Amino acid sequence: MILKTIKTDEEYEVLMNWIDEQFDKKTPPESPDGELLQVALLLIKAYEDEHYPIPAPDPIEAIRLKMEELGYKNKDFVGKVGSKSYVSAVLNRRKPLTLEMVKFFHKELGIPAGVLLS
Repeated sequence: MILKTIKTDEEYEVLMNWIDEQFDKKTPPESPDGELLQVALLLIKAYEDEHYPIPAPDPIEAIRLKMEELGYKNKDFVGKVGSKSYVSAVLNRRKPLTLEMVKFFHKELGIPAGVLLS
């Protein structure tokens, strides 16, 4: 396999098929084909990043999803983020997230700061 930058969807498909074959053969990473496979995966990632970007998640939706997963209610943040009405206003998008809230939700809910700042 000769590797080069991917310019078309057809080249992308050919490379994806080759990668699938290498996975099926369980190519060892330290072998010559394994080295090519690692480079091919980087080329695929670069192509997908350019042609199929994934939008950043909505910070409030991320907070709500984590709250649901962990069983938190709005009232659990009263006093930590602000009053009951302030927490509600933030989670209903009537008030913006502050840097202090970003730090709190990052620490309390484990949401990456980059998501909360987007």
